Amino acid sequence: MKSDLAPVPLWRQLQAVAGVVLAIRQGQSGSAAIEAVPASLRPGVQSLAFAVLRSLGTAEALRKLLASRTPAPAADALLCTSLALLCGNGKAVYDAFTLVNQAVESAKRSAPIKAQAAFVNACLRRFLREREALLTQISDNPVARWNHPVWWIEQLQADWPNHWETVLVEANQHAPMVLRVNGRRGSQDQYLTELAAAGIAAHPVGEFGVLLESPRPVHELPGFLDGRVSVQDGAAQLAAPLLLANTILQRPVRVLDACAAPGGKTAHLLELADVTVTALDIDPSRCTRIDQTLDRLALSAKVLAADAGDPATWWDGVLFDAILLDAPCSASGIVRRHPDIRWLRRKTDIGQLVAIQARLLKVMWSLLKPGGRLLYCTCSVFKAEGQDQIAAFLNCNTDAALLVSPGHLLPNADTDGCSPTDNRPRDYDGFYYALLEKTAS
Repeated sequence: MKSDLAPVPLWRQLQAVAGVVLAIRQGQSGSAAIEAVPASLRPGVQSLAFAVLRSLGTAEALRKLLASRTPAPAADALLCTSLALLCGNGKAVYDAFTLVNQAVESAKRSAPIKAQAAFVNACLRRFLREREALLTQISDNPVARWNHPVWWIEQLQADWPNHWETVLVEANQHAPMVLRVNGRRGSQDQYLTELAAAGIAAHPVGEFGVLLESPRPVHELPGFLDGRVSVQDGAAQLAAPLLLANTILQRPVRVLDACAAPGGKTAHLLELADVTVTALDIDPSRCTRIDQTLDRLALSAKVLAADAGDPATWWDGVLFDAILLDAPCSASGIVRRHPDIRWLRRKTDIGQLVAIQARLLKVMWSLLKPGGRLLYCTCSVFKAEGQDQIAAFLNCNTDAALLVSPGHLLPNADTDGCSPTDNRPRDYDGFYYALLEKTAS
């Protein structure tokens, strides 16, 4: 049947992507900026925006060569959007001349920058003429080469002198789509067999994960709507088993998931064991997502919109047997899923986040029973938010014992034991885990 929907012209998509870039430069998250795009444009705009953000450092360096003065913000966003798609790290999305023509058309149709259409045209056509020479001129620029801010690159060099290049390369790859099999509804092997029968190529990740060779809409996945699988990266799937392994499950266990949205780890805890879970998130709208996740999986938890760091507003006074603290962090380990993060973060953010993490650790520790376990985790590859944070906590808390710490998981296979032994390239996001036990008084 013939579709009644007219194809979206490229100039319109470029216009929307430039708007996303401009919003991110003004401090808005990429997710929020893309969500504001009309639904009919959103899939294509997200794909193009991600491609642009992965090459934005290169594009900005080129723009500085092509224009002696920084253009107005809207024009600069369109120009850098177009340059990012033209250079694309060797992966051209569109024919170069078509893209330039459509970028100029986009400028002509954008009231704030209509008068700069000729300028955009001149810059882009100069790039096409002098491409190799211009790229050679920026080859020594670290931001242009790695497409991350200088401070980020330097931090990785300090933390991971043997692996920083690999971490940066992996951060610019497309993230895989990974599923978590609901152990109450079937096994990993069973689901892999079912996927193979449906012609969907996949391989196992960890104990519960299934990595799809090509992403699929969730409605196409066998059993997704029935709660048999959930979308969750393999690294995030380590949380619930780490917290519940060899614990006191012979008696009722009260678990706190302190920063729970969107609910993936909460659900995994409930899939693995008959525990009572309190799930907190400070944002009421994100608590709605937790409820939706649990409803799809036919699971139940006490979901509260509250600040975990202020227990006087939500805690009933009964200590918890186990606490999962997935602390607010830089999200430096999930840049491939959220390529805007690198351009939003500032070096000063890390110290502020470390202070928040330390405060939450202190508060959570006070809510834990003697003999109880606390799992601290962050989706960060920066040591300040992982091993350094836990070292400082252990130094200040003599009643804390480190039981297990897989340490920092890096999104590649060869990290001197920092990643799980089954971690093939791109199987895991960057994460940090440490399991602590509160010794009896």
